[in-house]
Amino acid sequence: MRPTIDTYRHQGLRKKLVDSLRTKGINDEAVLTALGAVPRHFFLDSAFDEIAYEDRAFPIGQGQTISHPYTVAYQTQLLGAGRFLKVLEVGTGSAYQAVVLARLGAQVYTIERQKTLFDGNRGFTWLQEQPGIKFFYGDGFAGLPTYAPFDRILITAAAPSVPDKLLEQLRPGGWMVVPVGESEVQQMKKIVRLTEGGFAEEVYDSFSFVPMLSGKKAD
Repeated sequence: MRPTIDTYRHQGLRKKLVDSLRTKGINDEAVLTALGAVPRHFFLDSAFDEIAYEDRAFPIGQGQTISHPYTVAYQTQLLGAGRFLKVLEVGTGSAYQAVVLARLGAQVYTIERQKTLFDGNRGFTWLQEQPGIKFFYGDGFAGLPTYAPFDRILITAAAPSVPDKLLEQLRPGGWMVVPVGESEVQQMKKIVRLTEGGFAEEVYDSFSFVPMLSGKKAD
């Protein structure tokens, strides 16, 4: 069961977490403020309450995890999401990342292939009351062509290669942030759709994500 009470203790632990992220090189104050405002323990089972603000990944069921806060902060900073930008997130998971993006003012379209996780998010009243987020159940590799183009695309799982169908859904001048690789460690990449045509790729640090899988999983 997910907690719904944010105590002074939780708020103090978030402040310590934000301070630690700053020392690790996260310097976008808007991103840090968003992370400081979002109660991470809401996205975990109450059994994790004592350790929810450690910079660790935790299981959320269906073989998925909630990412390290540093990873969330790193991807969010690289994405450059801000007010009124239209963002496609591939891999809703716990929805923690989606709420962080929404706190930055982005219009978030988030897609999840695991029906159990999708239904769990849909049944969480606090989450449904957060503005600026639209939830979808579907295949992340297919994206949401009906709602394209997007200013930003964020992939929160390890893609074996950069998905072509998602590149097609980027607005010219927009970009995608995606960890790429089929080994245990992937390279974070930023793919920019150039206004004059074509794409440019930038390579950043190494991370470890669960693999991005195709199709929908109903059970």
